[in-house]
Amino acid sequence: MEAIIAITVFAISYIFLLLDQINRALVALCGAAILVVLGIFTIDSALTTYVDWSTIVLLFSMMVLITITQRTGVFEYIALWMIQRVDGRAIPLFIWVGVFTAVGSALLDNVTTVLLFVPVLLHMIKKLNLPAFPYLVMVIITSNVGGTATMIGDPPNIMIGQAVEHLTFMSFIIHLTPVVIVIFAITMVLLLLMFGRTLAKADQQRNDGVVNLDPNATLKKSPLLYQSLTVLVLTILGFLLHGFIHVELTTVALAGALILLLLSQKYADCEQIFAKVEWTTLFFFIGLFVLVGGLEQTGIIDQIAMAFITLTEGDTVKSTFIILWSAGLLSGFLDNIPYVASMIPILFEIEEFGMTAIDPMWWALALGACLGGNGTLLGASANVVVAGIASTNGVKIPFVRFMLYGLFIVVVSLVIATIYMAIRYF
Repeated sequence: MEAIIAITVFAISYIFLLLDQINRALVALCGAAILVVLGIFTIDSALTTYVDWSTIVLLFSMMVLITITQRTGVFEYIALWMIQRVDGRAIPLFIWVGVFTAVGSALLDNVTTVLLFVPVLLHMIKKLNLPAFPYLVMVIITSNVGGTATMIGDPPNIMIGQAVEHLTFMSFIIHLTPVVIVIFAITMVLLLLMFGRTLAKADQQRNDGVVNLDPNATLKKSPLLYQSLTVLVLTILGFLLHGFIHVELTTVALAGALILLLLSQKYADCEQIFAKVEWTTLFFFIGLFVLVGGLEQTGIIDQIAMAFITLTEGDTVKSTFIILWSAGLLSGFLDNIPYVASMIPILFEIEEFGMTAIDPMWWALALGACLGGNGTLLGASANVVVAGIASTNGVKIPFVRFMLYGLFIVVVSLVIATIYMAIRYF
């Protein structure tokens, strides 16, 4: 009976998340609360056993760091600098924005990157009189591709990295960044083929006035600028070296956030910074961890793991490619965060049942979930954020129209990932 309750609550919560009519954090927390009320586990057990607080604290710390840095105007400066480097031309700007989004997503995480950059991008293309749809599609796709490259780039990677101790920040770079660079390059070529004609036509009608704006005017050259950039760079350096200095990734991020909060008290009130934190995302994760915990508590995860081993006959190669393609195709429709949250305990169970050398499966899950998020507007948190910001600014991204572009990119990305994994691991 408990298993039926856990599955039912999880499935209903999933449906509401897909419909996107109710706040996703509220859906996840209500589902978690129902499991506690119905006695699947106690509230103490739910919060201490199943919520991954390391992931929550890591996300919170990065949000604080970026919120303070945003106050310096450095991101607007970068946007205007990019416009001037390409003289406001549509296609070169398209390429620059793609590179910036991918790199930013790898270093800061893709949700944070699009939160900061999309409002600036919409302002840029409006000033230049360029079409919004090609740029927004490109930002969504490149944010997910770029975020795949590092442990902090995409929420699924954060979850995997926090769950598997020996997968360090450098491990993600070594195993994922090479193929991500190839996928990014091919993706940009494909996007230019898809939108090149539209951009070339729009280029003839662009407004060149914005090219003359001074980027330096957007910078607030106070001590906060130098403090925030210094702490942000040191934090990223700490991420790169955390395996050598034996300090947890979460500890590095939290230390950076606290140091910057202390340094910036004079220029940025702590309460105002906390008010800007994406609490909805954090509470969504908490509720989601508890929902998946319900499946684990009632033995559903064990049964799925056994069925998976039976299907693949314990073969590592077959298992790896099934995970890659199932994660890639399902994540586009089911949202990659809850999908990965469900798969992590399954892979642990597979390892306990005797299947060895499962690291390729973790990389397959990371690649599939992150790249598969490009399938639809519901596939990843970054997609939802971009669509929401665009809608607020009066720009609609049609679900089906985006899906036609997104699914094609997903299939191409998964083919490249399959070739890469076959050559590197098997």
